[in-house]
Amino acid sequence: MAEQDWQADKKAFWAVSATPLLWTLLFFLVPMSFVWLYSFGSNVGLTDIEFSGTLDNYKRATQWLYLSIFAKSFGVAALVTVICLIIGFPVAMALTFATEKWRPWLLLGIMLPFWTNLLIRTYALMIMLGSNGYANRTMGWFWDSTSWLKTLVGLQPLPAWEPIQLLYNNTAVILGLVYVHLPFMVLPLYSALDRLDKSLIEASLDLGAGHLRTLLRIVVPLAMPGIIAGVMITLIPALGAYLTPDLMGGTESQMIANVIERQFKRANDWPFGAALSFLLIYAMFILIALQSIKPKKRGEVA
Repeated sequence: MAEQDWQADKKAFWAVSATPLLWTLLFFLVPMSFVWLYSFGSNVGLTDIEFSGTLDNYKRATQWLYLSIFAKSFGVAALVTVICLIIGFPVAMALTFATEKWRPWLLLGIMLPFWTNLLIRTYALMIMLGSNGYANRTMGWFWDSTSWLKTLVGLQPLPAWEPIQLLYNNTAVILGLVYVHLPFMVLPLYSALDRLDKSLIEASLDLGAGHLRTLLRIVVPLAMPGIIAGVMITLIPALGAYLTPDLMGGTESQMIANVIERQFKRANDWPFGAALSFLLIYAMFILIALQSIKPKKRGEVA
């Protein structure tokens, strides 16, 4: 009996697809359409909004202040993505080549943060980085120990330890975002690397390519779909991150999501907040579209 394409049976196709499509329509497309309409409105009084079709909100969003915040947010998200890729690739390689006994436990360690609320994880990191946190206490202990050793050899002791400001700056925001989004990079990389034909790696090493050249010429090109997926899955949430910059960043460390939140809650300017939100969405669509454009292979006819 010839194998049938499941899409050829329209009834089965719609039976499977109806529920997720309806869910997407009711709880994503419809609410987002209202937000999109708000972006073309204007405030009338304290609570009313008039849908006038104006573009003033988008014009205001292109002011240098907001463009600079957009640019900073893209820069922070890109840096977080690069750091996650640098850290996540070796971790994914270790998962791929781990023994069958240890691989499930290592995967559990990667997915364990998803079992804890993001707010709790962020507060835990803040406790680590606080002025009286474990990081400063550890550095203070090493500082005092060094000072004590200097006195033993007759040298002047070091001055009293002063805690380092590890929170409420851009570095803390980047560290927090890497801490939150690293699993999003590791899992797609592991999925791609686990499907690699390991005999290709062995053949490259046997032919004298060396470990670094094998990694760059064999492993990375074959794992490129996983790298692209990991970059997109990490970059997009990092760009729209709100909680981590709000809790761990200072006044100079706010990202575009924090500005959008203030428009909806504190400033009560929903039309402008909606315009900023959709500018961010448009930027995401452009990134996804650029990622989907694949260069033509040599000899391929356009």
